[in-house]
Amino acid sequence: MRRISLDDPSWVEEALLHLKSGRVLALPTETVYGLAGALDTPAAVSRIVALKGRPEDKALPLQMASAEAARGFGFEFSPPARKLADRFWPGPLTLVLPRPVGLPEWYAPGVPTAALRVPGHGAARTLLEKWGFPLAVTSANRSGCREAVSAREVEEIFAGTPDLLVVDGGDAPGGSASTVVDATGPSPVVLRTGPVSRQRIEEVWHGRG
Repeated sequence: MRRISLDDPSWVEEALLHLKSGRVLALPTETVYGLAGALDTPAAVSRIVALKGRPEDKALPLQMASAEAARGFGFEFSPPARKLADRFWPGPLTLVLPRPVGLPEWYAPGVPTAALRVPGHGAARTLLEKWGFPLAVTSANRSGCREAVSAREVEEIFAGTPDLLVVDGGDAPGGSASTVVDATGPSPVVLRTGPVSRQRIEEVWHGRG
């Protein structure tokens, strides 16, 4: 395991090389630290699942640098879903959308949807912009345990993991993980409550806010 600071001018280059090699990195978001791996590398996704102790049939959420990048990849937004994206991205909102055609067949086979977020943390978005492809990203913790909010906590949780690169962005604010909304139907379905309230979701979806 190795740690690199955002103050190091080479952190983006090193993080990209780490991802290209099929390994996993930990990075800060606007809520907690996350574990990230290249979506086009099955071994990286499997490694995240193993590190967390997450059920293998539970697909990891994806992150991209912007809604425009997501549409370029093949994600489709209904008009109300686009309202949510326009209002709350970048930020702590995850949208469950129809599965894009660009998603690899091995990734959650048979699942007709995919969860997507555009993070609000500058470092995460910088990395995503440079990467140009979705990353599989989930909170840095063991399943069922508290999420890491600092590089030190990531190192403590995943001690003895030699292939993990920890991008140190200082302390994350912590608090609730992102709000998750199923945006595939005629009405929004809040699957997980978080920083964006159910009331605000309903208001924006129906054009009242």
